[in-house]
Amino acid sequence: MSALVGFLTAELTIGGVPILVREVVGNVFGLGSAYLGMRRLVWAWPVGIAGNILLFTVFLGGVFHTPQDLDLYGQAGRQVMFLVVSVYGWWRWTQTRRAAAAVAEAAAHAHPDGNGNGNGNGNGDGDGHAGARSSSAAVMPRWATGRERLTMLAIAVGGTIVCAKIFEALGSWGPWADAWIFVGSLLATWGMAKGWTEFWLIWIAVDVVGVPLLFLGGYYPSAALYLFYAVFVTWGFVTWVRVQRQERAAAASSSSLSSVTTTPASVLDGAR
Repeated sequence: MSALVGFLTAELTIGGVPILVREVVGNVFGLGSAYLGMRRLVWAWPVGIAGNILLFTVFLGGVFHTPQDLDLYGQAGRQVMFLVVSVYGWWRWTQTRRAAAAVAEAAAHAHPDGNGNGNGNGNGDGDGHAGARSSSAAVMPRWATGRERLTMLAIAVGGTIVCAKIFEALGSWGPWADAWIFVGSLLATWGMAKGWTEFWLIWIAVDVVGVPLLFLGGYYPSAALYLFYAVFVTWGFVTWVRVQRQERAAAASSSSLSSVTTTPASVLDGAR
């Protein structure tokens, strides 16, 4: 128990500024979750949850007596939101992974000579169809539909206005920026769970607002991580777009192969 208390109260002093160790650790968990999410691995969700729990106590500075002594209700509230959405994402990705594994197993039985196997490396970034749908890749990226994009836009605008008014009434520091970070994070996390490639772009929009807000509030590790995220999520976006292209190419190749293999049977049927 004393070790836990020591960890929760431990501070670092950098440039004369006190920084909570748990803020640093929580953000490291967040970065790890983002990396695992880019790799489309189920572990992205539980790792992220661990970081959310730590950061919840950091952003309620007035309650937990952090060095900043500021309450960012949007930042704290989004950690709770992350917990809820992450449970859904964890379940959804697990189900998708199991379904993909079942399909791969069925394909292996259908092609015992190995012709049904792709060239993927099992990490979700392979070159073949089976590699893209390997048991380790828990979701297949896709673009959101027009209706889904309009829904996200409506939630982004309406949600930010409503949350800003609520945070303002609660006395949150920087309520409008805090509101967009909360709503944008909700949309990005939900999009990740659904496998929408656009979720990376939403994270970039969150980072654009989050970096200056956190720097001004004195949350330097979180601000620095947001700044790094801006580069990282761009990489993630490019990676998911590449996977989509590989999947389309593999599907087209599979369709062509299927047509070739079924043609002789069709000809024979016609001859009869």
